[in-house]
Amino acid sequence: MEKGSVQVYYGDGRGKSMAAMGSALRAAGEGKTVFVIQFLKGKGDHSMDFLQRLEPEIKIFRFEKSEGYYEELSEEEKDEEKMNMKNGLNFSKKVLVTGECNVLILDEVLGLIDNGVITSEELEAVLLSKTDETEIIMTGRVLEDSVRTYADEIYNITAEKQITC
Repeated sequence: MEKGSVQVYYGDGRGKSMAAMGSALRAAGEGKTVFVIQFLKGKGDHSMDFLQRLEPEIKIFRFEKSEGYYEELSEEEKDEEKMNMKNGLNFSKKVLVTGECNVLILDEVLGLIDNGVITSEELEAVLLSKTDETEIIMTGRVLEDSVRTYADEIYNITAEKQITC
């Protein structure tokens, strides 16, 4: 059996989630089961909905209930969404422990640390649940040094040139 790795796509550039989804398509094409858990995007973000047509090979999960992005919510709404996102993180740990998928993509999970939803230790606990065969892909803007130690591959996505409107 193939040894799974931990990959990270991070940085201020665009395309981190799409790079992770490209890996999801590759894995599904190889007959692997892929779970994608999205954080901080809200139910109103439909940019990945097309992947739902690829079930059962690729399954997408969102635990947030609000339509808007996390940073746009009131403090009361943020508190409620924190609990929902922690449920998503707990689900990811369960998925890893039970071996339900070959590839687990934690989209924008690094942003949970940036926004104070979880600590880096909580994410590390999830990563320690990984079996040798499972591949984990994480995305986000900032990569904490403590989380960096768990990564086998790290890709810093930055824009060299941006169009300004």
